[in-house]
Amino acid sequence: MAKGAIIVGAGPVGLMLAGELALGGVDVEIYDRLPGPSGESRGVGFTRRAAEVFHQRGLLHRLGEVEWAQGHFGGVRIDFGALEDNHFSVRGVAQFRTESMLEGWLAELGVTVRRGYEVVDYRETDEGVTVVFDGPEGRGEESARYLIGCDGGRSLVRQLAGIEFPGWSATRGMYMADIIGSNVRQRPIGEKVPGGMVMAFNLEDGVDRIVIHEKGLRPQDKGAVTWSEVADAWERMTGEDLHGAEVRWVSSFTDATRQAASYRKGRVFLAGDATHIHMPAGAQGLSVGVQDAVNLGWKLAATINGWAPEGLLDTYESERHPVGERLMRNTRAQTQLYLTGEEMEPLRAVMREIVLLPEAARHLAGIVSGLDIRYEVGAGEHRLLGGRLLPDLEFERQDGGRSTVAELMHSGRGILFDVGDTGDAEKVAGGWVDRIDIVRGDWVPAGPVAARADGSLLIRPDGHVVWANPEGGDLTAALNRWFGAEAVAS
Repeated sequence: MAKGAIIVGAGPVGLMLAGELALGGVDVEIYDRLPGPSGESRGVGFTRRAAEVFHQRGLLHRLGEVEWAQGHFGGVRIDFGALEDNHFSVRGVAQFRTESMLEGWLAELGVTVRRGYEVVDYRETDEGVTVVFDGPEGRGEESARYLIGCDGGRSLVRQLAGIEFPGWSATRGMYMADIIGSNVRQRPIGEKVPGGMVMAFNLEDGVDRIVIHEKGLRPQDKGAVTWSEVADAWERMTGEDLHGAEVRWVSSFTDATRQAASYRKGRVFLAGDATHIHMPAGAQGLSVGVQDAVNLGWKLAATINGWAPEGLLDTYESERHPVGERLMRNTRAQTQLYLTGEEMEPLRAVMREIVLLPEAARHLAGIVSGLDIRYEVGAGEHRLLGGRLLPDLEFERQDGGRSTVAELMHSGRGILFDVGDTGDAEKVAGGWVDRIDIVRGDWVPAGPVAARADGSLLIRPDGHVVWANPEGGDLTAALNRWFGAEAVAS
């Protein structure tokens, strides 16, 4: 019997997507060409919205104590503490830690990660896909209903599917290295120096990451750079000698910016870096990819399980492709603002004035944090429609107990919060209890006014509000649109 889905790539996006599918009852496997985790960490944190996504599944605490960081836009600081909503991101969590946390979760869910299995081709039929791979025992094949490429910017799945990857080619290169015991001076959001920009920040105890942008540094293959080249560049730009540091990892990256023309072709989907690459800026790449996974996961599970309404899978691209477009735009803007020379200083000065305006600061912070993403979910004027429901909001249940939104979302199902004495919303939604949880009670007033909840609300498994009472549209219509037809009583 064919599996529900095969995911290619065991990075954070592939691992998160596998967990979402498993929560939805889908038989899923991950194939990764490497024999084991790489231990590399191009990403060293994630945005506020990605932190909320992990929190919704009960995963954030598994990372232990994390450092909450202020933000910037292209090197222009934004005072997150002055904003009503909490935009603070997580810094100093190496990507391998995030991957290890997610892989532990998958082990609990019974998901297999097949390492050392390189997917080389696939064939599609009306019923599914047959994946061809080279593994430890030679070439083999496996069938599944769907194939998802989470295999990075050079995605083979994207190439095999014939999906175009238009955008802008690299114009500049940057060095990156993780070093041990260097006592390098910290420059957490970067520092302009003659000839470019340097950055240094603590990654974990005793380990620092340095990043270098030197004017004139051309793009090169990340495997070609040596520590000697990186240390030479650091000394030229700062006067500091790091040649004797113990080196954990050296790499390079560029400002190449591309987005997949489509996120789907037939039974093949793409997510994460397979759909978008860009200059690193505010940990957005990993974070947007994780949100891609959470958006796609429940919709694909609903389709495999047979209750998805018509067109539900199409909303993955219609919702996430615009997010990717904005990611391309904002990272390109930040690159110009951050890395261009002194000729950009007048614009930087203007930006420093602009971010003091509350509305401008909220807008730029929302772009970087991901908290301002709002989907088109149907008729209604309620202020929360289409946006995410704050995971830390508390709901007092009818039995007198209290739960946060995040605690109620661990199962990966939709939730109807039924507020009021009549139970009217619960009566309407009774035919969908196989797909949503219904919780009766009332909201506990707390937190920023703009993010507070009131009245009855219906949220999707990814935490976005699709119905609200009052002024939030028709509940039955929302249930049909997002959770399929009402179950017929036997």
